[in-house]
Amino acid sequence: MSIQLDEAYYSLLHELQAIDFVLVELQLYLDTHPNDAAALQQFNQFVELRKRVVHHYETTYEPLLQFGRSNMPVSSWQWIEAPWPWQV
Repeated sequence: MSIQLDEAYYSLLHELQAIDFVLVELQLYLDTHPNDAAALQQFNQFVELRKRVVHHYETTYEPLLQFGRSNMPVSSWQWIEAPWPWQV
């Protein structure tokens, strides 16, 4: 089965990659600067942004993660449908 993916699919994946990069960098910074309130605030803002983008992606396309980390639609088990995020 070949699924055609639109440009928004790739755009959302790219946005998630960028957000994850920022979160990793902020986490590393906060490991050495735990009292930096501005960095912690920025980290928390990106956590919330990531939640919104993941929700948008998963409700539009498919779950990003399994093992209970993503909500599944009640009507079907979509995890087995290709492509998976790491396949694109």
